[in-house]
Amino acid sequence: MTQATALILKALVSGNAYGFDIMDVTRLPSGTIYPALRRLEKAGYLRSRWERQGVADHEGRPRRRFYELTALGAGAVPLAEQSLTDTKAVLERSLGKQPG
Repeated sequence: MTQATALILKALVSGNAYGFDIMDVTRLPSGTIYPALRRLEKAGYLRSRWERQGVADHEGRPRRRFYELTALGAGAVPLAEQSLTDTKAVLERSLGKQPG
């Protein structure tokens, strides 16, 4: 599992449901987020749907594509969280900091 994938899964489980929200939370660029979302959807970790055009028109913006975890995706969240914890520990050790 890549760090980008782990961050995206964690963002989705935290309730961030569309691309710009996920970009804001993860601080990853659109060129990373959207291809990863497509790969995760193709692999069965999430599904997506477009919001109704009327909702977007009422708010004066383009339609949003909403993403949600499938059962497979929800099952991968603990692995994602462990991956992020492991990466943080490695970075802290390499920088000479105590984990915590």
